[in-house]
Amino acid sequence: MPSAEDGKHLDFIRSIVAEDNRTGKWEGRVETRFPPEPNGYLHIGHAKSIVLNFGVAAENQGCCHLRFDDTNPEKESTEYIEAIKRDVRWFGYDWGEHLYYASDYFDQLFDFAVQLIKAGKAYVCDLSAEETRQYRGTLTEPGRDSPYRQRGAEENLDLFQRMRAGEFENGSRTLRAKIDMAHPNLVMRDPVIYRIKKVPHHRTGDKWCIYPMYDFTHCLSDSIERITHSICTLEFEDNRALYDWVLDQLGVYHPQQIEFARLNLEYTVMSKRILLTLVTEGIVDGWDDPRMPTISGMRRRGFTPESIRTFCEMIGVAKRDSMVDMGKLEWAIRDDLNHRSPRVMAVLEPLKLVIDNYPDGQEEELEAPYYPDDPPKMGYRKVPFAKELYVEREDFMEEPHKKFWRLAPGREVRLRWAYLVTCTGVVKDATGNVLEVHCDYDPATRGGDAPDGRKVKGTIHWVSARHSLPAKVRLYDRLFTVPNPSGTKDGSTFRDHLNLDSLLALEQARVEPSLAQAEPGARYQFERKGYFCVDSKESEPGDLVFNRTVTLRDSWAKMMKKENK
Repeated sequence: MPSAEDGKHLDFIRSIVAEDNRTGKWEGRVETRFPPEPNGYLHIGHAKSIVLNFGVAAENQGCCHLRFDDTNPEKESTEYIEAIKRDVRWFGYDWGEHLYYASDYFDQLFDFAVQLIKAGKAYVCDLSAEETRQYRGTLTEPGRDSPYRQRGAEENLDLFQRMRAGEFENGSRTLRAKIDMAHPNLVMRDPVIYRIKKVPHHRTGDKWCIYPMYDFTHCLSDSIERITHSICTLEFEDNRALYDWVLDQLGVYHPQQIEFARLNLEYTVMSKRILLTLVTEGIVDGWDDPRMPTISGMRRRGFTPESIRTFCEMIGVAKRDSMVDMGKLEWAIRDDLNHRSPRVMAVLEPLKLVIDNYPDGQEEELEAPYYPDDPPKMGYRKVPFAKELYVEREDFMEEPHKKFWRLAPGREVRLRWAYLVTCTGVVKDATGNVLEVHCDYDPATRGGDAPDGRKVKGTIHWVSARHSLPAKVRLYDRLFTVPNPSGTKDGSTFRDHLNLDSLLALEQARVEPSLAQAEPGARYQFERKGYFCVDSKESEPGDLVFNRTVTLRDSWAKMMKKENK
């Protein structure tokens, strides 16, 4: 990402930071924060915020805090906290000593609330949640004052202390900021800043039965930590007025809130509520299901942190929300894996190929580069070759169409890194299904080239039937069939757009023996089939499981183009 020093274009947030540094607004400090709520796993939308906040801090020799906004104990857990830490570390970022929790500040936040009450800027309200909504008014009509708005400071302090002591039931009272019920910004119409929740907290236990609201907590946490640039997504733009009001009324250190467009990615949902539903209803196999847009799901699928960071830099930082083409993310991962993934051969749906004129009992080892475009880069491996092989079932066609260049009766093709073979016949079962393909090979073509210069159009991959290893392969596709599954206008919901073919499990795959010691998380290109990752959850020695990260080409775009013709 360019910096002010290199003279290149800066996005609007980096331009603000650069100007602040130039004028000495924050004495040269740049302190940002990434403040997730620990009520679910991080998703690709959070990745944009992680890369932005940690990136801006690093570019300016500053620091980025990791702060958990843990103010709603009903939905939070230590599982989510540990998953978030793991995801941020996976991106390569380190918060160092700057790990914080909003719950660290509960005593200070309570004291700030008392300060507002004493100043006549907050009051205890007895309206129910529904009544509070009714009193708020609309965009075109002002709200109405709560009947409890004129309580005196002494009464409000007494009631607030009794709220803290657990004297009142959930929902019976709230503490509200006293601002303006006719304010054009609905956020400023006496917002609730404390509510009663008699729920144990994962860090503070039963100490508290009242908890501060996000808008009250967030600005004061920023202030306590002396954040310079509080970078938020656009949905908090209206809330900036309340952010400023709270800090100004209390007369405390005042960071600058800056909003940017959140990431909306085609064929995904970013709502934690919907993602939680997918998990709890068993629609997916947990938060780390490789079809999920979660960071843990993408990591399990084989995405690299570098590719996601590249994607975030590609889409940039804007002030207006937009929908990002999924193809950009897929391009980023293809481009990254192309430079780091060794090439190997794997047959996903095996069909036996028998070379009739290959000597019985003979075996040989062929040398194949892990990276054909630059063999020294990754070296070579030995690939065993014998009379019986497996090839992809889709690489044989008994009655081929004119653009089919692979195996067919009488057709000569190249076996990758091996020999030229010519199909001489097939063996079928009683129902006509092809069980075996029989071929003859040309022993003079070892390595795949004919010394007489004859050319063949088809090259297919293969594995030795005896030497290859059994493997399970999971082919993942997009979880939804429409670009915006949670924003359709026809009354449908995300459930109506689930892709029933988003997972294809292949249980009979075969892979070359060089993968015997493949470690969980290791990434490979299966020649002609795509980029794959050893599953970190299910795979183990002797029981290999591979997840397809992405195809070699954007097959989805081609399919959609064909359907729209």
